[in-house]
Amino acid sequence: MIARSLFNEEHEMFRDTVRKFIDREIRPHHQQWEQDGIVPRELWLKAGAAGLLCCTVAEEYGGLGLDYLFDVVVFEEMAKSGYTGPGFLIHCDLVATYVKSFGTEEQKRQWLPKMVTGEAIGSLGMTEPHAGSDLKAIRTRAVRDGDDYVINGQKVFISNGQLCNVLVLATKTDSTAGAKGVTLFLVDTSLPGFKRGKNLEKLGMKAQDTSELFFEDLRVPASAMLGGEGQGFALMMTKLAQERLAQAIRSAAVAEEVIAYTVEYTAQREAFGKTIADFQNTQFKLAELKTESVIGRVFVDRCIELFMNGEFDAVDAAMAKMWLSNMHCKVVDECLQLFGGWGYMWEYPIARAYADARIIKIAGGSIEIMKQIIGRNLFGMDKKTAPRSAG
Repeated sequence: MIARSLFNEEHEMFRDTVRKFIDREIRPHHQQWEQDGIVPRELWLKAGAAGLLCCTVAEEYGGLGLDYLFDVVVFEEMAKSGYTGPGFLIHCDLVATYVKSFGTEEQKRQWLPKMVTGEAIGSLGMTEPHAGSDLKAIRTRAVRDGDDYVINGQKVFISNGQLCNVLVLATKTDSTAGAKGVTLFLVDTSLPGFKRGKNLEKLGMKAQDTSELFFEDLRVPASAMLGGEGQGFALMMTKLAQERLAQAIRSAAVAEEVIAYTVEYTAQREAFGKTIADFQNTQFKLAELKTESVIGRVFVDRCIELFMNGEFDAVDAAMAKMWLSNMHCKVVDECLQLFGGWGYMWEYPIARAYADARIIKIAGGSIEIMKQIIGRNLFGMDKKTAPRSAG
């Protein structure tokens, strides 16, 4: 088997810490959280105290100043666990990254220390009911009024929406300028005019809160702008590769874990006087899936290396997300088949993995958008694409 060479001893010690945290703080409660449709805020505080949040934030902002691989360890172990309620990836890999990369010194000192501790939970407010992949079409407006901007509009499919304290919000400051009219704000959700809609009931990821958000004459100071006016679309484009890499990392980890427990199940389950693993079809199917998962793992690890060296581009990211998303969904579907009727029961992790997997072909940019990015690059066409398709 091809050994991984990305991680050192410190990373593996941290991995053990993450696994113990999951076993202690998440595993005993996740079933209840699935029924509740949300995880408690206290979990975020515990994760912060354990050092699991925003590992790469510099020490001057309350973080540990670690390398990206520490975040990768958290993403991988959460994915392997099958417990999708805690929206740590969005908080750490997206929101904190926007603040670190584009925030002013004041914004960094206001939000990053609280995000590290879990006191402030981050969310990304981009998708609207009529604007998913085509973010240039958003209608949430931000109008200048003295030293403030007044925001009106709505968002949908917003992960961490019920819990978030800070929201990276995409608005239109110029409705006639297309992509150049998009502006980002860091919104404090305690401000008057911010309203949370219902917690949406989803096919999968049932313990992770996903919400509608509404803005009714929400007044934010101009100092809450992230980057310059009209620069929002360009800023979002620069972070797409990282977001899609995180999706690929999750897919690789889930596929490996699902194959592992399917091998264990088929080696024990009996039918027609022998185990399911004794049937050639089982062996051939799992051999095929295992090979594809190893190919995906090698590809993802190489992408992580490229990203950390500043060499990972939009086309690399599109290929990683497309291939790993398809492989992820194929693995959970075909492994569920080997569980028979039990695979359809929610008490079995394969059932939850199946339900949770489907969003991977949509979130962060649909498979169709990925194909368009890759195809247009092949022919030297314009590489600009819409940033995402789920909040």
